[in-house]
Amino acid sequence: MRTTIRLNDALLSDAKSYAAAIGLTLTALIEESLRQRLASARPARRERVELLTTGEGGLHPGVDMDDSASVLDAMERPLDSS
Repeated sequence: MRTTIRLNDALLSDAKSYAAAIGLTLTALIEESLRQRLASARPARRERVELLTTGEGGLHPGVDMDDSASVLDAMERPLDSS
C-alpha cells in the first residue's frame, strides 16, 4: 500500500543514511521500526487471578456491604477474631 508521510528533512536524511548503512530500503526500515514500536506498545497479557475464600461463603458477622465503615473495620481486624 502506498501512503504519504511528512518527515523532518534532517530525520529523513538520517533515516536514509542509516537504512543504506545496514542494507535496508527506507521502506523496510520504517516498517521494521513501526512493527517494533507497535509490539512494545501492546499491553502485556495479564494472568488470571484466583481469589481465595474460606468457609461456607457469605459475609463475616457484622459486615454490611452497604456500610463502608463496617467493611473497613472488618478489614482492620486481626484474622483470628470475627
